[in-house]
Amino acid sequence: MVNLKFDLQTVKIDAGELVSYNVGGYEFIHQKGSPGWRNSDTEMFPIIGPTADAGFSVETPKGNAVQDQHGLLRELDYIVVEKTEDSVELVKEYKANTKVKNSKYPDKSTAAELFWPYDFSFKKSFRLKKDGLYISFTIEGEQGMPFMLGYHPAFKLLGENVGIKANGKVIGIPEIIEVGSRAMQIPNCESILLSDEQSLVISTEGFGHFMLWTEVDNMVCIEPITFYPYDVEQKELHKGFFHLNADNGNFKVNLQPKK
Repeated sequence: MVNLKFDLQTVKIDAGELVSYNVGGYEFIHQKGSPGWRNSDTEMFPIIGPTADAGFSVETPKGNAVQDQHGLLRELDYIVVEKTEDSVELVKEYKANTKVKNSKYPDKSTAAELFWPYDFSFKKSFRLKKDGLYISFTIEGEQGMPFMLGYHPAFKLLGENVGIKANGKVIGIPEIIEVGSRAMQIPNCESILLSDEQSLVISTEGFGHFMLWTEVDNMVCIEPITFYPYDVEQKELHKGFFHLNADNGNFKVNLQPKK
C-alpha cells in the first residue's frame, strides 16, 4: 500500500489502484466490498469496450489481437518507479505478442490468453497539490501503435440528491442506471462536476469524452475516454483507435474538491 499526504488530503494506492482519496475526513472513492463494483479504479487499454461478439479479436495494422473487455493492461502488474510524501509514479511494461493470462477465463470469458502485437510502456502517476489530486498517464511505444485509453474511477455517493453536471446539463443517478451496462455517453466533454454532500470537479486533458456507469445508488463511475465503444460494432472497434505519436501519448485527470 502506498500512502500520500498533503495538508488535509490523503491518498491510498493499492497495487496502482486508487482505493482512497480523503479530504478532511470525507471519502470520495468507492470502497471495495460496498455494493456496485469490486474495484475502485482501473485503466482501459489498449481497447475500450467488449469484444466477445467479435470472438475476442481486434483488428490492428499488425494483424488481429486477442483482447477481452477493456483490453489487457489490467492483467499486468504496476511497479513503483518513484515515491515522495505527496507523489508516486508507477509503470507497466509489455513486450509485443507476450501471452497474458485472462483473469476472466473461464467463468466470464472463453479467451484463456490475451496478447497485443506492440511493445508499450504505460506510466501512471499521482500527485497531491493544494487544490486536489492530479493523475497522469503516459504511453510510450512504437510510433503509430493503435490504442484507446479510458480511465475508470468509481466515486462514493452519500447524498439523496446527487447530481452530475456535464455539458451544461444535470444528470441524476437514476438516468445513468437506466442506460445499463453500455454506460451513458458524454461526448466532447473535458470537465464534470459531481455534486454530493461535498462536490468534486473531474477535469481532463487528452481524452475528449466521458461515459457514466452504475447499477446502484451508492457509487458512480465517471470515466474519461478517448472513444465511446458502442458507436461501432464490436468487430469494428479498430475504427476508434488513436495512433501513437509524439503529441497524443499524454493524458491527465484532475480531481478538485469544491466546498
